[in-house]
Amino acid sequence: MATGKTYKSFQYRNNLVWDTARRGRTSAPGKPDIEIGSPPEFKGAAGVWAPEEMVVAALNACLMLTFVSFAQSKGLEFVAYESAAEGLLANVDGKYRIVEVSVRPTLTLGRQAEIAAARTIMAKVKENCFISNSITADVKLDPQFRLASDVAT
Repeated sequence: MATGKTYKSFQYRNNLVWDTARRGRTSAPGKPDIEIGSPPEFKGAAGVWAPEEMVVAALNACLMLTFVSFAQSKGLEFVAYESAAEGLLANVDGKYRIVEVSVRPTLTLGRQAEIAAARTIMAKVKENCFISNSITADVKLDPQFRLASDVAT
């Protein structure tokens, strides 16, 4: 008799309403609306989130939350986590797609001894992030680690 782990499935919903030109609003129950639109390079206006940016932001957030989850489960305390991400949209075989996303998290830790544990956890983040597992883009994760005592106040 197999005794494998059972995993739950989850559903997420959202609604979208077109407003004008190349703009709309997305919403989900209990959350604020987000105005979205085409980016300027695709005849949209600046100042609203574009789907291209949302894909990059979703990956960036998922990597952070995966790290935080693993750090909490291992008892690793960290002082700060900041991350910058950049996605490359390219035309491949006549179709635009995000082909690469570079994510550069900077972790600030309280003690030198915590850096090794943070590196070990970060090494497992990309393979366990559901967004990086859901997209075809090449995800490049380049973490930096620093001590809080080295950060200028």
